[in-house]
Amino acid sequence: QVQLVESGGGTVQAGGSLRLSCQASGRIFSNYAMGWFRQAPGKEREFVAASRWSGGSTYHADSVKGRFTISRDNARNTVYLQMNSLKPEDTAVYYCAADLRYYSGISTSTAYTYWGQGAQVTVSS
Repeated sequence: QVQLVESGGGTVQAGGSLRLSCQASGRIFSNYAMGWFRQAPGKEREFVAASRWSGGSTYHADSVKGRFTISRDNARNTVYLQMNSLKPEDTAVYYCAADLRYYSGISTSTAYTYWGQGAQVTVSS
């Protein structure tokens, strides 16, 4: 069993920055692919970014490429999402996910086993 706890959400003005953290406990963190997804009111959950277990391969959605960066610190069992140049359309609940069931599902929410409780990010215009 893996527990994931997100932190770092909040309210920021457009153009600002936030860093989300997701701390994992319970299993060997470094073995897991980790992902960030978000869900805005009335919309489906969408992929934001992901990192393979080694951290060497990272993926970012086109909508956040160049603004958001995923990174991980396996020694601290933590994955981060640095969000810069935030826009009002980035407003959503952001979820951390772990343990990819199949290799090709890195950007697919149903491919992950474990989820955090979510962190609200609100970007005001």
